[in-house]
Amino acid sequence: MTNLKDEHSPQRRRTAALVFLAVVVLGVVLYTADMPGNPPGFYIDESSIAYNAHLIATTGSDEHGTSWPLFFRAFGDYKNPVYVYLLAALFRLTGPSIVAARLLSVALGLLAALALGLLAARLTKRREAAPLVALSALLTPWLFELSRVVIEVALYPLAVALFLLCVHRAASAGRWTWGDAARLAATLALLTYSYSVGRLLGPLLALGLALFATRANLLRIFRVWLVYALSLVPLFVYGWRHPGVLTGRFQAITYLSPQSTSAETALEFLKHYSGNLDVWRLLVTGDPNVNQIASIHGVTLVLAATFALSLAGAWLALRRGTRDAAGRRWWLFVLYGLAASVVPASLTNEYFHMLRLAAVPVFLLVLTAPAFAWLLEERAAHKRARRTALILLVSLTLAQGAVFQWQYHAHARAPRRTYLFDSDYAEKILAPTLDAPQRPIYLADALAVPGYIHAYWHATLRGAARAEFVLLAPDASPPVGALVISTEESCPRCRIIARRDPYTPRARGCGSRRRARRNPPRPRPRRRDGTLSRR
Repeated sequence: MTNLKDEHSPQRRRTAALVFLAVVVLGVVLYTADMPGNPPGFYIDESSIAYNAHLIATTGSDEHGTSWPLFFRAFGDYKNPVYVYLLAALFRLTGPSIVAARLLSVALGLLAALALGLLAARLTKRREAAPLVALSALLTPWLFELSRVVIEVALYPLAVALFLLCVHRAASAGRWTWGDAARLAATLALLTYSYSVGRLLGPLLALGLALFATRANLLRIFRVWLVYALSLVPLFVYGWRHPGVLTGRFQAITYLSPQSTSAETALEFLKHYSGNLDVWRLLVTGDPNVNQIASIHGVTLVLAATFALSLAGAWLALRRGTRDAAGRRWWLFVLYGLAASVVPASLTNEYFHMLRLAAVPVFLLVLTAPAFAWLLEERAAHKRARRTALILLVSLTLAQGAVFQWQYHAHARAPRRTYLFDSDYAEKILAPTLDAPQRPIYLADALAVPGYIHAYWHATLRGAARAEFVLLAPDASPPVGALVISTEESCPRCRIIARRDPYTPRARGCGSRRRARRNPPRPRPRRRDGTLSRR
């Protein structure tokens, strides 16, 4: 039987470090493969985030001239600040580019996996658990796909992992110092300001810290709540000065209404909550929205082995965590966090929206740590059977992860993907427009298809000035003979230069846009949270 000292011998530490390094290298290779070509092109929300980050990096103002905004107005909604400012800092060093923007999301995804590996090592006190959990995280389709697009939610898994690291540090020490309060409040604020669902999930997780309350640390937990509440003052002040701005999007996507009774609301919530726990969608079909930009439709979000280990880990954590109060409180908090992470998405109309449920895979991966620790136990009965099970589970993870990687790259140039990401916009629409002699170039957008932001961003990449473009108001008409990039579906008496749905550079003839709008086509609404829908 292995001596306890051997478990912490220099040789085993070196081996664990080498395995962890190999996992990191594998993650870098997988996450940067065919980047930025897959996804192809740049989605309209990606252009909005990247262009505003470029403006912040160079001028300190957003596209509307607001200096250092707390939230970024875009397409009638407001984007959250943390990701935009991180990208602005990166652009300050690299200049604006799609590669740099996509690399930021890649880096955030890799860091999230490493943070989960570090947390697993601390939870289990076994170095071998770190590469196993990190590998599972890196191969989780949900987290991988979020790291491939330039949207705010790419930061969210890392924010959740950092918060859990801080909670575990405070819970393990037993003494909640002012330093712990500052770290916990800072990571809660990061969750709140990173993505819109955090405005509810952040307070829910803060409330969950009450699970750690004892006579000795009750006042210290109040410290955390106090510091976190202070961090929310800018949010409340912004909402007070701009009524409805931060709640408008939620009101548009929620089923909640003043006309609903309490019973009807509760029933609807339970229906959506259970729908967001659909294991079939989690393990087989994924997000039901065929136009979800962050995922391949019909592909799993969580690997089967990871889900099985999560269930086993939850059972082991509850069974063994009852042996000491600190362990019991920690694992109850993790289960509470998993349950709470489903609540924000369950208040909206859609089912299993993977962006709004982005915290779920993080909690599932944390729950795999006790299962891995159990399989790694040296002095356990049936040690050989446990090692066999571990090898089979890791092999299944690698095999299913490889299948997903093949599926992801096989869909790189699928028609729907190229359409969603406007992959040909720069070459087929903007390039011939910039080569034409007419100036200025007019931008005429259909309702709910704000293509102007693509023109601003891609022109920036080509070194063209924004002054070369004129964005037309909805009812304004360009001069006769003007060059127009339009997302409108029809234009009387226009000479089409190039077409790539929904963008069309046109040489404007005579006629009025007002007349063309008497029977306007039904718009193709884009939603800023990363989805596109047709009517």
